[in-house]
Amino acid sequence: METTETTQTGSTPFPNIPPVIESNDSEYRDTGVPSTVAIAGHPLHPLSVIFPIAFLAAALGSDIGYWLTGDFFWARASLWLIGLGLGGGILAAAIGLSDFLKIERVRKRAAGWTHLILNVSILVLSLVNFLLRLGDAESRIVPWGLLISLVVGTLTSASGWFGAELSYRHKIGVVGAGSRRYP
Repeated sequence: METTETTQTGSTPFPNIPPVIESNDSEYRDTGVPSTVAIAGHPLHPLSVIFPIAFLAAALGSDIGYWLTGDFFWARASLWLIGLGLGGGILAAAIGLSDFLKIERVRKRAAGWTHLILNVSILVLSLVNFLLRLGDAESRIVPWGLLISLVVGTLTSASGWFGAELSYRHKIGVVGAGSRRYP
């Protein structure tokens, strides 16, 4: 006899909130689709996004710091943080793109395409922001650098939501024995 909450309530095992894009009970109940880039079954994409997200979020913070204080330290910090976020983001994108291209379930979900498009936008905007500041880190922060950092921060939050939809709602890139094809 099963004693899970699902059996007791007769409802789906995910929260009783509507999904942002789509949901499929069979995906939630299957074993999941393992990542194509993993070490000992542990997917690398979720691990690889941590630093780029942190660096780009900190760049927004240092841009605000420069805007409020005018201290050159914050301008230099932003340049480094954006550069590190861009470099780490390219690595994370390569890993994520491998899963996107090799796992059919990702390509069949709007969340997969949305996540991809948002991340490409983040990388392009971060490159523009980095190149904008490269020659003169200080004079380009207000208003354009700050605005781009704010847009990048917003897009990063939205992309993270859709990445979580892929992992938690569609069970992609999890430890499991599922097929890489759509169920």
